[in-house]
Amino acid sequence: MRAREAVAGIDCNSVPPYRGAMLAFFLAVFFLFITPGPGVLSLAGVGAAYGYRNAVRYFIGLFIGNSLVSLAVISGLAAVMLSIPALRTIFLFASAAYLLYLAFRIAFSGNRIAFIKAPEAPGVASGLLLQIINPKAYAVHTTFFSGFAFWPESLAMETAIKFAIMNAVWVPIHIIWLAAGVTVQRLDLAPRTQFAVNIFMALAMLAVVALAAFAPR
Repeated sequence: MRAREAVAGIDCNSVPPYRGAMLAFFLAVFFLFITPGPGVLSLAGVGAAYGYRNAVRYFIGLFIGNSLVSLAVISGLAAVMLSIPALRTIFLFASAAYLLYLAFRIAFSGNRIAFIKAPEAPGVASGLLLQIINPKAYAVHTTFFSGFAFWPESLAMETAIKFAIMNAVWVPIHIIWLAAGVTVQRLDLAPRTQFAVNIFMALAMLAVVALAAFAPR
């Protein structure tokens, strides 16, 4: 009874206002990162087509690239770069071209979802490059770091917390997609089914390219 009275007596105005904004930021990060995009789709595709070891290297590249994009946005470099329409278009076509190349590689990797030749599988550099040249990554990070103000007393503290929250969500989501791709690779599926999985991964990446190309900018 006392506990209920205590809860009922809480003044909502006494709750620090930044908590609501921080929760909104977390939910925005979660729902945006959990939505399939170039990074997770290509990561699952690499895991399914080329195996765990190569997928981990690709994951590391994606993580480094994602962190560099965050630092670029925080420093203001991205705003300068993306203010040039021609450069933004170059980035868009470069990232789309790479995804098309990766989709082609996965679709024609054969009737088995397996590692073929290590030198040909995407590695750290490929994952890093995909993040660096992806204009949507800059747009997303700019939205996160410029909005959702929840620590007006210290911009540096707010930025550090946002960076930590983003990575706390980004890492496990990508690991789940990686595990899903590798699990499919390890299943004893019929050759036709394995080929169908490769085709599905490739088509999913092609869909991302199409959405990026026709999305309003």
